[in-house]
Amino acid sequence: MHRVGIAGSASNSVRSRKEKRITYVLNDADDTKHCAGVNCLAVLKPSKPDNSSYLFTGSRDGTLKRWELNEEDATCSATFESHVDWVNDAVLVGGNTLVSCSSDTTVKAWDCFSNGTCTRTFRQHTDYVTCLAAAERNGNIVASGGLCGEVFIWDVEAALAPVTKSGEAADEDRSSSTNGSGISSLRTIGSSNNISMQTSLPQGYVPISAKGHKESVYALAMNDTGNVLVSGGTEKAIRVWDTRTGSKMMKLRGHTDNIRALLLDSTGRFCLSGSSDSMIRLWDLGQQRCVHSYAVHTDSVWALASTPTFSHVYSGGRDLCLYLTDLATRESILLCTEENPIQQLAMHDDGIWVATTDSSVHRWPAEGRNPQKVFQRGGSFLAGNLSFSRARASMEGSTPVPVYKEPTFSIDGIPGIIQYEILNNKRHVLTKDNAGSVKLWEITRGVVIENYGQVSFEKKKEELFEMVSIPSWFTVDSRLGNLSVHLDTPQCFSAELYTMDLNITEKPEDDKINLARETLKGLLAHWLSKKKHKLGSHPLANGELPPGRDISTRSITLSKVEVDGTPENDSKVYPPFEFSTTSPPSIITEGSHNGPWRKKITEMDGTEDDKDLPWWVLDCVLHNRLPPRENTKCSFYLQPYEGSTTQTVTQGKLSAPRILRIHKVVNYVLEKLVLEKPLDSLSIDGTFAPGGGDGSFRSGLKPWQKLKPSIEILCNNQVLTPDMSLATVRAYIWKKPEDVVLNYRIVPGR
Repeated sequence: MHRVGIAGSASNSVRSRKEKRITYVLNDADDTKHCAGVNCLAVLKPSKPDNSSYLFTGSRDGTLKRWELNEEDATCSATFESHVDWVNDAVLVGGNTLVSCSSDTTVKAWDCFSNGTCTRTFRQHTDYVTCLAAAERNGNIVASGGLCGEVFIWDVEAALAPVTKSGEAADEDRSSSTNGSGISSLRTIGSSNNISMQTSLPQGYVPISAKGHKESVYALAMNDTGNVLVSGGTEKAIRVWDTRTGSKMMKLRGHTDNIRALLLDSTGRFCLSGSSDSMIRLWDLGQQRCVHSYAVHTDSVWALASTPTFSHVYSGGRDLCLYLTDLATRESILLCTEENPIQQLAMHDDGIWVATTDSSVHRWPAEGRNPQKVFQRGGSFLAGNLSFSRARASMEGSTPVPVYKEPTFSIDGIPGIIQYEILNNKRHVLTKDNAGSVKLWEITRGVVIENYGQVSFEKKKEELFEMVSIPSWFTVDSRLGNLSVHLDTPQCFSAELYTMDLNITEKPEDDKINLARETLKGLLAHWLSKKKHKLGSHPLANGELPPGRDISTRSITLSKVEVDGTPENDSKVYPPFEFSTTSPPSIITEGSHNGPWRKKITEMDGTEDDKDLPWWVLDCVLHNRLPPRENTKCSFYLQPYEGSTTQTVTQGKLSAPRILRIHKVVNYVLEKLVLEKPLDSLSIDGTFAPGGGDGSFRSGLKPWQKLKPSIEILCNNQVLTPDMSLATVRAYIWKKPEDVVLNYRIVPGR
């Protein structure tokens, strides 16, 4: 797993001194499908014969989905969206609770028959949570493991009980029980298989910590009754725990690389392990030793599943192959090959679901009730007992032929984005997905404005190049398979454009638009309307603070943009910033409490406040306040062109907004030369003001088409086009750190 930060994840510990960021994840096309690799599977079999089965999938796109399975198709009946990073594992407990874990460091519980309701978030882990384990016949116990060697054992009933702590939810507090706080927990497993707990915790439930791992944990397994837990990871050893106390019972060595998959039989005596050393091992916990080794794969083993009697094991991994192995006779057979590395397996009647690093999930025949049927087809081989012996055999030409060529059932995903480029206009992003399709996104609206199909990404990038210079006001990544756009204050408020550049006709064309502010207004338009509706006859007055933290205590300065117009105008969302409601983006952010969260913009109900949203976002959207910004001006000298007889119109250095167009400079020179009077659009201190000089900029003709004589502005002996900005001239023509020098001359004969 790559340690890549996502908004609101554990990476905030690295960015602790910065303000909380806000991220929005863009959705293209079908939101009922995953757009990144599927990391985990869980099958819920029907409680009654005539009921449907359900498959739960968890993906690197940060969501889980519930699929209603029929004989011929699968329907996505719910999306569970709250995690802000990869979903790494999921288990079903108690028949109606889904528990998931994520690289966002959380474990979450969900009502698995809801429309996606997250019932509780647990923040006990301090790093990525990689794996979960549940007991088949005890719906009250779950274990979670992750990086930093953390393993926790959870009493589900106690963990999901209503929180008695007043104020904030206790489960949102990182417990200090693991660092010597004197908090004690006592658990016993009675005949009813329920875990009872007595705790002196005043602030809520704390799980048992199974301490002992010095390195990261990547695999967990539990027996049916939930009294034995096994764990494995980068230490290459299997640890066995008593779940009632969290005490270590034994440590088993034998693997030579990371342990990625574990299984326990129903009694808790036999354990199967799969490792990055390519081996599968069978352990007898009673004898505390490895009794068999199976060299079946040619690369890392990442997934294991067994028949109900623990007589046969299905295994998959990095070599794309799914094998079936008889544990007693050591006979193995290649069931099928996937196109991508296999992440997890789940038995379902006579079939087996296979999750891979692709966004699609397949079901293959497996003869789970009678696996000997598969071996009767022929093509089996005896598994060796030396690491990578299968790799050597495959190099010698004895590669087995898969029994099955096609899956019996597929749940298709959509391609994920694997390449992206922010274009120079800082509003468009070019992307390429893993199906080769190249698309152009407008990130201020969150939509695809052009689908180029399967073309060269590099060539299209060159085609779309524009010689413009606009500050970088956002960053993007594709870690979740979709495009995630990150806004950080104050950098995000650095980009401004004139309304004429954005074709906004409702405002004067020389008004400046702050891209981040308008984007935030567009993102939170639904939330704001809900908030106003809830407030009813008590709308927020401009400048009135929302309940909660006193935002006004921070140092805030009002820019000139905010004092133009009324509050009604300021809250208006203009067309270039209207986000789709059919494929709405999801927001990922964090407020002053409760940690990171993720939600579709259309599902925000107006109750979110400064506990949920960054203060600077609320200040911008509710009160039109922006933080102080730097480098919004550009200094330059304006001189006659060398050899020109034109008089000097100004002495000394001028200063103007970076986005000022060259035609404004032309206008300034003309007014000085022709009208022989001070230009209204030049203030006393030698800085350009936003307006034009004679009002002609608001008419149909461009100002430089109306004015005589014709003036050219040059930089480095290159004639500048009238619509070029000072920032563009500095970046592409001047190319020096010193103040820009512009020259002007009269063009004869025009």
